[in-house]
Amino acid sequence: MQQNRTVARLLFAEETDMGDLPLRQPLPTRQVEQYDPFLLLHHLTTTIQQSDYPYKLGVDPHPHRGFSPVTFVYQGGVHHRDSRGNDSVVWAGGTQWMNAGRGIMHSERPPREMQEQGGVQEIVQLWVNTPGMLKMEQPAYFALQSEDTPTISEDEGRVQIAVVAGEYSGTRGPVKTPSPVMVLRLTLQSGGRCSIPIPAYHNAMLYLLDGQVTLEGFGLIEGLHLALLNRDGETCTITARQDTRLLLLSGEPLDEPLAMHGPFVMNTQTEVMQAMRDYQMGKMGMLFE
Repeated sequence: MQQNRTVARLLFAEETDMGDLPLRQPLPTRQVEQYDPFLLLHHLTTTIQQSDYPYKLGVDPHPHRGFSPVTFVYQGGVHHRDSRGNDSVVWAGGTQWMNAGRGIMHSERPPREMQEQGGVQEIVQLWVNTPGMLKMEQPAYFALQSEDTPTISEDEGRVQIAVVAGEYSGTRGPVKTPSPVMVLRLTLQSGGRCSIPIPAYHNAMLYLLDGQVTLEGFGLIEGLHLALLNRDGETCTITARQDTRLLLLSGEPLDEPLAMHGPFVMNTQTEVMQAMRDYQMGKMGMLFE
């Protein structure tokens, strides 16, 4: 029998502000800077009003270099534009994954339909670090809709597992990532149970958007908590005590120096300064909305 991983830390998604956007942030915290290769996790739920001014909604054009910002859409949609000419809307159940590489400008806003009709937008954003040797590669963008995400049904339909990246149960996710990661979106009905194999060399974590689950070998975890798992087992066994939405994320640690400043994630401060200069000189492209 495979041994279940134990929980290293349980982090609550505290409320914080990012500009005018109130959101929840379980990672990073004062106690945990990163869980290599995962750098940040934000959970945002906001109500769009018909009277809102479109260009005050969402996030204005801004640059990134050296990592992958990933957006999981749970309610509503996200309209992505970038300086490489990508322009797409991803709706609920979909994921947008951007390997920022050497540098890219992008914006994320509610789609026009939501601006005109109003509605609730709920997203989770994840930052995944890129290996140093690949940080200056060309950027790449993937818009993955719900219907294009392979989904596995288990436990008589009480567990749905959408495979975004990596491989689970012989099914490979469509997103190509710079380093080995497994990204699963799980929806469990109360009483649903699943056991997820995790590569022994991966760091892994579990974020509950809502509901309650029991993690075998640990106990109860409630919504709005992030569980960081120890590398002491080969699997994670989850039983839902309530209807629950969660993310299971695992990745091979990079074990590299980390230098971050705002939207730039590099290995040294010198590289961060170069990123700032390149942005100011327009080398990451331009984005006009």
